[in-house]
Amino acid sequence: MRGLPANPLSIELSITNSALWWQAGDDDDVLEHWEVSADVWDYEACSPRHRHVGGMSLVVADLDRDRNLLDEIEPEQGPLEYIAESVIDLADGVLVPELDTCITPGVPRMVIIRWFELAPEWRGHGLAGPLIAAALDRFARTARLAVCRIAPSCLPIGSVDPVAAEFACTRLSDLLESVGFFHWKGVHVVDLNDPTLRDASLGLVRQWAPDRLVRQRTPDEGVAVY
Repeated sequence: MRGLPANPLSIELSITNSALWWQAGDDDDVLEHWEVSADVWDYEACSPRHRHVGGMSLVVADLDRDRNLLDEIEPEQGPLEYIAESVIDLADGVLVPELDTCITPGVPRMVIIRWFELAPEWRGHGLAGPLIAAALDRFARTARLAVCRIAPSCLPIGSVDPVAAEFACTRLSDLLESVGFFHWKGVHVVDLNDPTLRDASLGLVRQWAPDRLVRQRTPDEGVAVY
């Protein structure tokens, strides 16, 4: 498997929403909590200890004048507050006009990446970017953009020294930009309808299943992979 525990095309994404059982669908809470798990599916031969590939934690927030995200953030949620203040109009709860013009019109919601992790055995093979992009693409019909903050202060305390932390942030920034993210006032932003995000998996598909790749681009459908 060229150094990988299994064929990366056998990785499936499980995306689940977490909420208390008694919360109604129209609950006033403006934040939705989602977890993404990437795992090798049961039909592929793989050591059980290597089946879990990685995971993401996401928050989906409404961009609504009547339900301002900044009013929902608790004091201990510093990174979320930083992101919100960077992209949201403090008075109206919608995107700041300068950023709004850069994002494709759509459902007024935003995905915030809280964390992403790739298992050690799966690192170093170019999987992180495509998996992040694939997970975010699942929200393209129900949100306009995704946002992430990368800074040494966001890394686990004591996990790396300051120099290593800066280097790690640079690499993470390059990773996000490779799938369509761009810098915006201290955070990284991506239009969920950006073709770069949708096309992020094509390189892996070519490498692992070149005979199954068919590219068809139309104004409405973008790129289809079969």
